Formats: sequence, structure tokens, C-alpha cells
Amino acid sequence: MPCVADWLNSPLSIVQGIFAQNGPSPDWEKKVTEYFTEKLKENNATNWVPSLNDVPLHYLKPNSLVKFRCMVQDMFDPEFYMGVYETIDPNTKTRVLHFGKYRDVAECGPQQEIDLNSSQTVTLERQTFYCVPVPGESAWVKEAYISASQARVSPSTSYTPSRHKRSYEEDEDMELHPSKQKEQHMGNIGDIHGCGEPKRLETEASAGHQLISPNCSPPLDLNFPLPGEKGPACLVKVYERWDSFKVNDTLEVYGILSVDPVLSIVNNEERENSSSPLDPMECMDTVEEQRVHSPPASLVPRIHVILAQKLQHINPLLPACLNEEESKSFVSSFMMELSPLRAELLGFLTHALLGDSLAAEYLILHLISTVYARRDVLPLGKFTVNLSGCPRNSIFTEHIYRIIQQLVPAAYRLQMTIENMNHSRFIPHKDYTANRLVSGVLQLASNTSLVIDETLLEQGQLDTTGVHNVTALGNLITWQKVDYDFSYHQMEFPCNINILITSEGRSLLPSDCQVHLQPQIIPPNMEEYMNSLLTAVLPSMLNKFRIFLSLLRLLDYSISDEVTKAVEEDFVEMRKNDPESITADDLHRTLLVARFLSLSAGQTTLSRERWLRAKQLEALRKARLQQQKCVNGNEL
Repeated sequence: MPCVADWLNSPLSIVQGIFAQNGPSPDWEKKVTEYFTEKLKENNATNWVPSLNDVPLHYLKPNSLVKFRCMVQDMFDPEFYMGVYETIDPNTKTRVLHFGKYRDVAECGPQQEIDLNSSQTVTLERQTFYCVPVPGESAWVKEAYISASQARVSPSTSYTPSRHKRSYEEDEDMELHPSKQKEQHMGNIGDIHGCGEPKRLETEASAGHQLISPNCSPPLDLNFPLPGEKGPACLVKVYERWDSFKVNDTLEVYGILSVDPVLSIVNNEERENSSSPLDPMECMDTVEEQRVHSPPASLVPRIHVILAQKLQHINPLLPACLNEEESKSFVSSFMMELSPLRAELLGFLTHALLGDSLAAEYLILHLISTVYARRDVLPLGKFTVNLSGCPRNSIFTEHIYRIIQQLVPAAYRLQMTIENMNHSRFIPHKDYTANRLVSGVLQLASNTSLVIDETLLEQGQLDTTGVHNVTALGNLITWQKVDYDFSYHQMEFPCNINILITSEGRSLLPSDCQVHLQPQIIPPNMEEYMNSLLTAVLPSMLNKFRIFLSLLRLLDYSISDEVTKAVEEDFVEMRKNDPESITADDLHRTLLVARFLSLSAGQTTLSRERWLRAKQLEALRKARLQQQKCVNGNEL
């Protein structure tokens, strides 16, 4: 029976064994999946598998088993490959069957040739996803995954990439300084005709750069949706059930790492040949498309997927799937301590919001909100909060964002300045020349917290891009969708993003609920005050807050017929008493507040008590807005 080292370090040898036992029958593929599924179920075996999120590429052994936590940024066209092929020895005429699955390059022995006309050849199809690390993933999430890992890795000696070994931070430096990247990459574009030595290739890199510098291509854009992101982008090759995944899904994939330098050499040769005018039909792909779809494996590694699963969440403190039996005991024991935990969280957020407990209540409700269903085009469960009354141009909003970052698995702060509105790319668009989806700031994974900081907005003129970006934000808030730009048409991509807008007055953007901040404390040093708040909370308590907010989003919720009838009767009475100000929107919002109040107390059904508390909170919130309106003489 193979040991751990075999299936982790040499998974292709395991696949070879299963293929040899079962021959070319289709059963062998199913048995491979079953084998690795069983292996990964054993004693936290998933923690033994090195992750591309944590480990630099040069520490990973080529063709070893790896995992990657990622978001599907783009889907390329399906590609054909030789699922089974036959080699022949020209001297002895011996024939051998091979599998092509989980490989980029067909392999054969020293004295063998591939028989392209063999009747045994099976051509199959696979799908390629372009995957990036989850945009805006919080530092504590990364740290928790790293600390849980038991993978043993060391710098690989068997793999010599076409660049010097460097970390992801240095990769980013390469993007910022294209000349460095060109110097390293151009080493692959030598005059290689099947017999060039790698050593010669490396030593002549700078000379090659000199020769082709007039026509060199720009540095490779890894197409991360958010600025400043680090980590690897990967080409993920999926063999089964690829139609069950879609763009923006968050996945965890287990597969075989392919970083074969020959990929870069082959692709560079293809580019050189495609630029020749001799045979324009030889390659229909543009140079840009080849660069994007076949980037150097040292920058964008390939993962040949054996197992892939869509993630319900990316919180490492929670079980991956809450429907399993062992997870149910975790949930039930955690729910036992929910009431005191909620009180602690309320106190923590009250201090963060300068002593405003009402704003803290609404912030908790906002942080556990999620789109639980869609009725026609209407997303149900979204709860965008506009926190108005924030100090202008203050570091207050930045610190509120930092605190949210410490609580949720993924977050991003969008600074709403004229400069950002006019020059940032919010909406992903299709680049038909390179045949790829160019990412934008609003291409985010489900349940990302987006904090829009409007306190930085100055007077100025929005250009066409700025107007489109503001419209996109409005559509995201109202309909929880982003219309991706495909030039000739727009395509709707539904999403589930938690949006908090911080503003001085009432926001220019729509919202589901406006809460006006009433600070009870004015700290002389805001920076010191906020930092001390985070250092004062125990790490164990902070982890409980994180579980609280992630778990409650995933719970089911219902309203009994009896309570529904009572709510309807109550609403009719409210309309009778105040027909001018009570609308259907008020009913919808109060029901939402009641829903999240119930869940935050660990109740999955609405009770009369929670309904009355929701009405009370809404009355306090409205009274505060009315009071502010009277003070300022205008609507906030």
C-alpha cells in the first residue's frame, strides 16, 4: 500500500498504478478520484497537503499534490488533450499505453515515439479556469490557514525555474518594475530548435533581451481584481463537472502541480512561429491571447484538478461544511454561549463607534446579513447600511474598516474620491484581443465586506468613467448585481456583497438603512484609542466574534404562519396610526431587522419579542434622523 509520501509527493505514480491495473477502461478515472478522496479524509490529511496560498512556488515539488484556495476570475475555452495515447519503439516495435490526464506534456521513454495514428488514442476535453487568491482576504484568515498547515516543504532542487527564486512580494516588485521582469523572461526566447541546452539558454538571457527588446511584450498582468493583492494566479485544469462552477465562485482545489519549464519554451516558440507570415493559418490565436492563456509556468503555475469543492465560506475557524454530523455538534455547542458573546461583541463595537450603542446594534445586523434568496430580480436579505455623521477627512472611517477587517474573512475599503471614481476600473470587461475577462474592483467573492468611504469626497467633476462607476455601485447596492461589459452587450453577474457606506451627511448612494452616528466619546487621540481597543480584546474572544459573524450568515430562518398573521395585523395598526410615514418599505426593513436580531440571538424563527424589539430599534433610528433633520434644517 502506498505511504503518505507517495500520494503527496508522487501522485502521478499512484495514477499510473491505477491506470496500469484498469487499462484504458473509463473506470480508472473514477478510481483515481475515489482513492484521493479517501486519502484526504484520513486524520486531517488535508492539512498535510501544501497550499499555494501559503508556500512560495519554488518550495513546492513539481508534479506533487497541492491545494489552492481561490476565486474563479475567468473561464477559458475548453481544450482537447490526449486522454490515452500509445508510444512505439522504432527498433523493437514495442507498444506502450500511457494516460495524458493530469499532464500538460505527453511523456514517452528515451527510445519511444508517440503514435498519433494509433487506434488506442482517446481524445478528451478539459476546462481551464483562471483562478486568483480570494480578493480582499483578511490577514487573520491567511495566518490561521498557515498555522493549521502540517505540510513539510523545502526549497525544490529538482525544479529550476526560468527566473531566480523569489517570494510573492518580489513578484509584485517585478510587476511594478517591468524592466526587471523582461530581463528574466526574455531568457526563454532564444533560438531553440529542440537541442538547445538550458545552461546556454540562461547564460545568453541578457543577449537575447538585447536582440528582441524593440519587440518585447509588456509585463504579464496577473489580473487581480483589487490593487495591491499578492499571491499566485493559477491556471486550474478541471476534468469533471466543470459546468457546476461559475465565475466568482470560491473554490478549494486539490490537484497536481505542473510548472514544467518546457511549457514556457513551447509557448515562446509558438509565438515566434505565429509572427511568421509564411503560414497565417498555422495559429489563429493572437500573440496577446497566447500570452494570457499560456503564461510562463514559473509565474502562473498549472494545477491539474483531482478534487474541487465550492466553499460555503473561507473562515478557517469554522468547519468547511456545516451539514456534516461532526459539524452539527460544533454548531450546537457554540450556540449555547451565543447570548453573552453577542453582548461582548455589542460592547466592543459600541466602543469602536465612539460609544454609540444603537449604531453598534445595526452594525452587527449588517455584518450577519446575506442574500438568502432572489424573488424575480429582487435580492432578499441584503442590508446595506449608510453610517452618516462620520467625521470628515478623519482617520475614524479607516479605523472602522480595520476593525471590520479583523472580524470578517474578506473586506475591501473603497475610497470614494473623484480621482478614484474617474480612473479606477470597477466593472470587469471582456478583452476580445486577448480573449479574457479583465477584472475590476467589483469582481468580488460572495460575502465580501465592502466599505465605501464617502467622507473623502471633494467637489469635482465626474467624467464618463466616473458616472459609470457610480451607476455600477448603485446597481450593486440595489440589485446585488454587476453588469460586466462585453462591448456588444452587458452580462449580469449576481453577487452577495455586504456594503457599508460611511459618510458625513446622507450618502449619495442608495442604502437599505441610514443610521446617524451620535458619538458619546471624543477621544483626544483617535489612533491611540482605536489601537488600544484592538489590543484590549483577547485573541480567543476575537476568534469567537469571527465565528459568530460567519456562522449566523449560514443558518436557516423561518417565520411561522401564526407570527406572520400577527405581524400583518400589527402593520395594519401602524398604518392606521401613522398613514403618512409608514410604508411597505418600512415593513420590509423592520422584517429584515427582526430576522437578523433573531439570528444574532441564536433563534432561527421569529418570535413576538424579537418583532417588538425590531420595531423599537427602528423607532429609535428614525427619531434620531428626524432630530438631526430639525437641527440642520435639511434632510440627512
